[in-house]
Amino acid sequence: MKVRSRRLAHVRAAIAAILLAALGACSPKDDTAQSSTTGSNVTLTADQLKHIRLYTVAPSQWRKTVDATGTVDFDNEHATSVLAPFSGPVSRLLVAPGERVSKGEPLAMVDSPDFAAAVDAYRKAVATAATLRRLADLDKDLVQHQGVSKREADQAETDAVGAEADRYAALQGLVSLNIDPKDLDAIRAGHALAHVAGVIRAPIAGTLVERLISPGELLQAGSTACFTIADVSRFWVLAQVFDSDIAAIRVGDEADVVTGNDAKPIAGTVTNIPALVDPDTRSVNVRVSVDNPAGLLRKQMYVGVRIRSRQENTGLLAPVSAILRDDENLPFVYVAASDGGFARRPVTLGPRTGDLYAIPSGLKQGDRVVVDGGLFLQFMQSQ
Repeated sequence: MKVRSRRLAHVRAAIAAILLAALGACSPKDDTAQSSTTGSNVTLTADQLKHIRLYTVAPSQWRKTVDATGTVDFDNEHATSVLAPFSGPVSRLLVAPGERVSKGEPLAMVDSPDFAAAVDAYRKAVATAATLRRLADLDKDLVQHQGVSKREADQAETDAVGAEADRYAALQGLVSLNIDPKDLDAIRAGHALAHVAGVIRAPIAGTLVERLISPGELLQAGSTACFTIADVSRFWVLAQVFDSDIAAIRVGDEADVVTGNDAKPIAGTVTNIPALVDPDTRSVNVRVSVDNPAGLLRKQMYVGVRIRSRQENTGLLAPVSAILRDDENLPFVYVAASDGGFARRPVTLGPRTGDLYAIPSGLKQGDRVVVDGGLFLQFMQSQ
């Protein structure tokens, strides 16, 4: 075993010596190969040149395009959550999600004791106001005949005015409960009603997109959310734009929303750029308003957003197809050289606008860059 170990050690030492000698002998050749990869021009035959397409770089006017991801939400100016205006158990549901409702349309029936209390309060207020008004008018007549003092007459008038204000407040309490107008007229006329049902009505017109209550559920006035109504013909898209791009965007910029289902992009407009950064994503939720005539958008859907800035910029542009990447993922292009070959040139990428990149450095006016055939040139150069 010891003899075998010594033989293996001698063999390994010999191999290491050979590799070191080979590396020392090949190192100049490797440097030459590296420089040919990065510095020497690539020369093609006449047949190969037929497959190369060039683009001449020239100063151009361009507008920045910002790509972002976004989340769909209802247009909150045309959507609302319907809260229970009174307490009590739900007796009937009158609409289903997806139905179109008009403003004031009944959505649910509730057996609410709030109605009986409100009706009783109104009737008591009416009776009190009528009595005190009659007494005030009587005192006003008596004071002329010195039957009561002026002070007593003034107090009676004050009491009557206060009672009339209470009557009006009680009436508004009934109105706030969305009582059927016919029942409200009957109550004001003094007619007795066998049963007044509590009705939850739609505060706006739109589509009932969410129903949050069930029959028999006990509602709490002012706190239980019952329904969500929204105009689904128009949505908001909250695009997450990072600080490096936010300076290029203005309210009124056009945008395209892509749903990812191979449908055509939906046109929209930037309507709000909040002065607040999302603490979780460190981005600004730019609001894009879009129409939804085809019904493709849904709340909480993830979409792609491309915002086209209206700010004009001047600079050199190169097509996206001209940009290649090296082993370190750094961008470069091939430029037609004066000797008929193609030189590899590193570039700096600026903002993208459509199918073009702004090139802050690396190219000059008049350069002809390869836009079709660059991968073939990269392969040839690596040989």
